[in-house]
Amino acid sequence: MIVRDSNGTQLNEGDSVTLIKDLKVKGTSVTLKRGTLIKSIRLTDNEDEVECRAEKVKDLVLRTEFLKKA
Repeated sequence: MIVRDSNGTQLNEGDSVTLIKDLKVKGTSVTLKRGTLIKSIRLTDNEDEVECRAEKVKDLVLRTEFLKKA
C-alpha cells in the first residue's frame, strides 16, 4: 500500500508533514493552523489517513488530502 500526500509525494512511517489548511478538531475547541508541523506520523490500514500527535491533541487521525511532506 502506498500512501501519498496532497501533492502526490509518497509518505513513510515516521515522516514529518505540514498542514495545508486550518483544521478544527472534533470534540475539542482546538484549531490546527495551516503550516503546523507534525512529526513522526504513523500509517494506518486506510491509505487516506495517518495517525499522529499534535501540540495539544494526542492520538489524532488526519486525512492525507490536508497534508504535504515537510
